[in-house]
Amino acid sequence: MLNTIAQGTDSALPPLLIVPGLFGSARNWGVIAKHMAKTRRVVAVDMRNHGDSFWNDDHSYPAMAEDLAEVIASEGGEMDVMGHSMGGKASMVLALTRPALVRRLVVADIAPVAYEHTHDGLIEAMQALKIDDLTSRAEADRRLSESVSDAGTRAFLLQSLELRDGPVRWKLNLDVLGAAMTTVTGWPELPSAPYDKPSLFLYGSQSAYVKPQAHETIHALFPQAVLEGIEGAGHWLHAEKPREVEAALEAFLT
Repeated sequence: MLNTIAQGTDSALPPLLIVPGLFGSARNWGVIAKHMAKTRRVVAVDMRNHGDSFWNDDHSYPAMAEDLAEVIASEGGEMDVMGHSMGGKASMVLALTRPALVRRLVVADIAPVAYEHTHDGLIEAMQALKIDDLTSRAEADRRLSESVSDAGTRAFLLQSLELRDGPVRWKLNLDVLGAAMTTVTGWPELPSAPYDKPSLFLYGSQSAYVKPQAHETIHALFPQAVLEGIEGAGHWLHAEKPREVEAALEAFLT
């Protein structure tokens, strides 16, 4: 089963499952998880090939959705589910194929469409980084800056570099993620009916991931979808505007 980090206790509100995106981890969502755990149980996961979860050559969305179904089954059978980016696509596939497991769905800055962009450059930069003699994250950042210019992106990626326990290593299966990039940026064909329960599509006003031309597809697959922009946020809206994301979650889920 996926590695999980749980906070909070059972309450009248259903538990919340948080599903991170590509290169992300359960710990990336710690601030929002802690806030939401004031009123309910919250479970954040490391996706397969990420963090402390298992590695597997199959990095397809149906496989990731089944991982989430297993976590939900271990938690009692139904949860509210929020997924970001790649995790948002996995959450959508779960809702479309196993709707009984998802009470309400929140999708953060992603749409059920294929994208033309790729993250191959970031994977190549991480693979090329000399890490065997690293002793500090500052030095790792300096080296990574030679191929990744954006400081925020470097900080995000380096959260998955393990420097403390044993040999320095990436807590990402970079070979598999690189091979699966077309799958990750794509969208699977699913022989399923629309998810006809409440769903919220949050997007960053400065992000290009949820374009107007995708709205029709969203409403076709998720007829009860509400789209809400987070002003001033980009793709990593949970890190850039956590208070606004928390407020949107609370309003929708309660």
